[in-house]
Amino acid sequence: MRTEDIFALGLGLTPPWQIVSQRLDIEKVPHELHLTLGSVRGASHPCPQCGRMCKPHDYQEFTWRHLNFFQHYCYLTARVPRVDCPDHGTRRVTVPWARPGSSFTLLFEQVVMTLAREMPVATIASFVGTTDKRLCRVINHYVAEAMNRIDLSALEAFGLDETACRRGHRYVTVFIHLGREERPVVFATEGKGKETVKRFRDHLRSHGGHPERVLEVVSDMSGSFVAAVKEHFPQAEVTVDWFHVVQLFTMAVDAVRKAEARERALPVGTRWGVLKGRETAKTQPQAEALRELETEAFATGVAYRVKEQLRWIRRAETSQAARWRSTNFLNYVRDKIEGEPLLAPVAKAIRTFEKHLERILARWQSWHTNARLEGLNGLFQAARARARGYRNVANFITMIYLIAAPIGDLIKK
Repeated sequence: MRTEDIFALGLGLTPPWQIVSQRLDIEKVPHELHLTLGSVRGASHPCPQCGRMCKPHDYQEFTWRHLNFFQHYCYLTARVPRVDCPDHGTRRVTVPWARPGSSFTLLFEQVVMTLAREMPVATIASFVGTTDKRLCRVINHYVAEAMNRIDLSALEAFGLDETACRRGHRYVTVFIHLGREERPVVFATEGKGKETVKRFRDHLRSHGGHPERVLEVVSDMSGSFVAAVKEHFPQAEVTVDWFHVVQLFTMAVDAVRKAEARERALPVGTRWGVLKGRETAKTQPQAEALRELETEAFATGVAYRVKEQLRWIRRAETSQAARWRSTNFLNYVRDKIEGEPLLAPVAKAIRTFEKHLERILARWQSWHTNARLEGLNGLFQAARARARGYRNVANFITMIYLIAAPIGDLIKK
């Protein structure tokens, strides 16, 4: 078998395309293999619009980066014709080894997309020998193309939460389809608040969904989220995820600890002891700190005991039992925090809890939680940390889709 035939077989060339010549440049490091492709003289080519076979009008030379040939960089060069179509005029034909407008072959881009799920783009760029900006354009193209094909006609419940995209309180709000078991992210947009919910409503409509068919939304206790859901999804009931209830009181306890630490010395191990709780505190200083906080008059100890009462509510088996326990919880904590300035953060958390009590109790009738989204947030932040941040928010959103959106095979075979 001739060398040209081997290369043609590896590239998957079909008539009228063939290998015209080959050249190995050993003066460059790494070495470069250059393959020149051409079509059979006098051959017709299909119109890219309608597929009608037409004669060439003129030619223009293009070069594409291909997969390495052993350790050598490989480049394909071809004179690509424009054809005269009676119906669509003069059009540049589509070559079978690359997509229009790309300077990489399809096989090269397929490898890039496979690696992008597992490693930072900068690492891939160093591995394949190109720039991360060029690879980002490839990844963004395929992810955007795949996201445009998503069908949301079956969506009846969704969850939303924000995740940090860079320092300085810059966020991306992520929306998940609560009816999907695998790869549930269906939309992500810069910012947080009412405007992000409106954007999702528009996105839902453009992909076959119906806002009036959405019956449940799971979110945190953000007033802007709740107001936006009422406005744009009028049939939906808001369920406050329990994770955010615990988070609300955990942040209040930490605020009390910081304020009290400025006035008096706290037991060693207090910080992580009150954040973890008795069931998960693993070190001896943490356990001893919890015992000391419970026996002496520390404001941090009072705040910690308030937070721990949430476990009692969480274990309720019915909505009625949860309501009764919540009422008793509110009565209990009001007596504990009344007239204590250091416990102001806990008092604020109590007011928020009481304001959203009906939405919190709705979780006992719901099949849905935001637990999967909270887990995915960890993956998004891990990817951001590996990449040491992203140049712009669009690249971070692309990575979110690549990690957790139901986009399947990104490159058409």
